[in-house]
Amino acid sequence: MTHTWAVNCSIMLKDRPIEERLAAVVEAGFEAVEFWWPFDSAAPDKEQIDAFASVIERSRLELTALNLYAGDMAAGDRGIVSWPEREAELRSSTDVAARIGERLGTRRFNALYGNRIDGERADAQDALAVDNLRRSADRVAEIGGVLLIEPVSGADRYPLRTADDAVSVIDRVQAAGAENIRLLLDVYHLAVNGDDVSAAIRRHAHRIGHVQLADAPGRGAPGTGGLPVGRWVRELRDAGYDDRIAFEYVSEDEDPLAALGDGFRKEER
Repeated sequence: MTHTWAVNCSIMLKDRPIEERLAAVVEAGFEAVEFWWPFDSAAPDKEQIDAFASVIERSRLELTALNLYAGDMAAGDRGIVSWPEREAELRSSTDVAARIGERLGTRRFNALYGNRIDGERADAQDALAVDNLRRSADRVAEIGGVLLIEPVSGADRYPLRTADDAVSVIDRVQAAGAENIRLLLDVYHLAVNGDDVSAAIRRHAHRIGHVQLADAPGRGAPGTGGLPVGRWVRELRDAGYDDRIAFEYVSEDEDPLAALGDGFRKEER
């Protein structure tokens, strides 16, 4: 598949209704979008699911990736994969995501690991996470899907901070019998956490299932900070990654996509 771009419509253009976000993406010349979990609960009703899928279909954009339910993100939650007594919610959201994926052709599903919980042993949370990830991976495998694991910054209790952290989880899940699990390489999160992004690309190129871009400081558009985002993109290409790369940055501009400039809009640059 030719290397092309996608826009995360949950962090960008979020002040607009979904239909208007998608229209802005189309007008800017992009062909694909991704979303965090787009519903208020882990088990939305049929009408909510159909409304979301239908607006994507009308836009003619590809939904290239979708997060599973991650709890109350605004309150600081970062997933429920490793949280006891949330298994039913995870199963429900995985099933909903797989149904959306089957309808729209989406095959990448990001499962945020979850913060550490006071009073819970870390090894017990990790064992639960492996079991939950295996089950979710099995479900999305039914439609040819891939589960993604992401290191995250800005959440002190989130235990996966480097590419190696995430790959260690991937190894455990694959050892438990699920092969369709890959690394989500978000260069912003890795860089802010002090990881060596170039080294992560070299070590784990064959494990990368999706890529997201933002600059630092500020999590702005590539080129607004000090990270060598363009160099990392070239390294990914040279390492054989030839799939969608998503822009997942923060912008208060009326037209946040304009901040990219031609250098990141055009694949050949």
